Amino acid sequence: MGTVPLWIHRAGSIGLSTIRPKMPLFGNTFSPKKTPPRKSASLSNLHSLDRSTREVELGLDYGTPTMNLAGQSLKFENGQWIADTGISGGVDRREAQRLRRRNQQLEEENNLLRLKVDILLDMLSETTAESHLMEKELDELKSVSRRRK
Repeated sequence: MGTVPLWIHRAGSIGLSTIRPKMPLFGNTFSPKKTPPRKSASLSNLHSLDRSTREVELGLDYGTPTMNLAGQSLKFENGQWIADTGISGGVDRREAQRLRRRNQQLEEENNLLRLKVDILLDMLSETTAESHLMEKELDELKSVSRRRK
């Protein structure tokens, strides 16, 4: 930085004066004030709970999963949802087991019928192929017999 010309008014006279600004270029490097350390406050209040409450809140003992659907309370036991009252959607357990067995029988019957349909389609396609071969042979025999006449 150089000098800066300035007009100064002193006792009625105007003169040229120079000012040197105090702005160091390479001395006094910029150093911001250090921030005070932050207080480490947890956002959770779980640290204030006693050990037994913390185990209940955070422990591995979750208990049996339960849910409420359409006014029916269900719990998850042994890989299945079971109604708390012993009635599953208005149907007792024996009826539900009977319906499951009937459903399984119908699925097996459906699989058997699909297998039979597949076999019948295979038989139909084989018969159709043989029929086309016989028609082709018949047409060849007709054309040979016409040539002889």
